Amino acid sequence: MPKIKTHKATAKRFTITKNKKIKHRKAGQDHFNARESGNTKRNKRRDVDATKTLTKTIKTLMPYN
Repeated sequence: MPKIKTHKATAKRFTITKNKKIKHRKAGQDHFNARESGNTKRNKRRDVDATKTLTKTIKTLMPYN
């Protein structure tokens, strides 16, 4: 049985924690942030957990992490 290749774009965007949670960067940080409130801007800097449906897909794309 051959090895399964890791999807490199997925590996760069998502990190798997010690407890097997998948975290990714909050979207929408690139531009148009002047109109956002300070609270929203602060929240965008944090990493968020992936949803259950996304988690299943990511685990198939990153088999060795």
